[in-house]
Amino acid sequence: MPVTKAAAGRIAFQGQLGAYSHLACRNARPAFEPLPCGDFDDAFAAVADGQASLGMIPIDNSVAGRVADIHHLMPHSGLHIVGEHFQPVHHHLLAPPGATLSSLRQVRSHIHALPQCRAFLRRHGLEAVVAADTAGAARDVAALGDPSIGAIASSLAGEIYGLVSLAANIEDAANNTTRFVILAREPQVPGPRSGGTIITTFVFRVRSVPAALYKALGGFATNGVNMTKLESYMVQGRFEATQFYADVEGHPEERPLRLALEELQFFSRDLRILGVYPADAYRADNLTAEAD
Repeated sequence: MPVTKAAAGRIAFQGQLGAYSHLACRNARPAFEPLPCGDFDDAFAAVADGQASLGMIPIDNSVAGRVADIHHLMPHSGLHIVGEHFQPVHHHLLAPPGATLSSLRQVRSHIHALPQCRAFLRRHGLEAVVAADTAGAARDVAALGDPSIGAIASSLAGEIYGLVSLAANIEDAANNTTRFVILAREPQVPGPRSGGTIITTFVFRVRSVPAALYKALGGFATNGVNMTKLESYMVQGRFEATQFYADVEGHPEERPLRLALEELQFFSRDLRILGVYPADAYRADNLTAEAD
């Protein structure tokens, strides 16, 4: 199905308006209309079916780790990674107008957001109640209008649902950041000499022989290719069937990465490149500083 004129200006995300994925859409692609989707399958389908031209999908978080299901969905979606975005996660304690920190007794939020604010909740004696998601918690708290019930969500959620922020940046970890990948139906591969760092993302499986992974990855070391991410996960519910997800710096048309991928393909199977795209500026501004 072709992308319609209206859909060309839409970016799909999982969650409700005010979710951190919505905030990522606003920051990374401000000209696009956000299209909320009920689950990740719906968000992938919205792009694949032409309801939206882009999808904003969280892939991992610096505190909570890998986002479940994405590594399984992405290789079979038929979509291509065309960009990335690192979104700092700053949790706000939101409440109905008139509520105060002393009037609150209960706070609702997503199962991952509540532990990220454990110290704050404990310090103020607030009961943590799990909700389906952060933005949904904010919407429900606004509908209740109870000054004893608050929500942990983004400042955008407070803005959308008419809540006030009683406290900002209440997360325990100051470096709480979610990495998103931006998906499209067609690849948008930059030229090998387009300037700036290029990220290549791919998945592969290794053959069931001794030292297969060691041999498969050897080409990246000998050719000086920086691998920034390598994760493994089971496929088809079988312990012996393991797929690997990797991010590397470089363009497949440049000699170092081309040779490394050739060696990887010799010792592996089902190698699929999911995207070749410009690195987000966050990498240079923050990740290098952290390594130092």
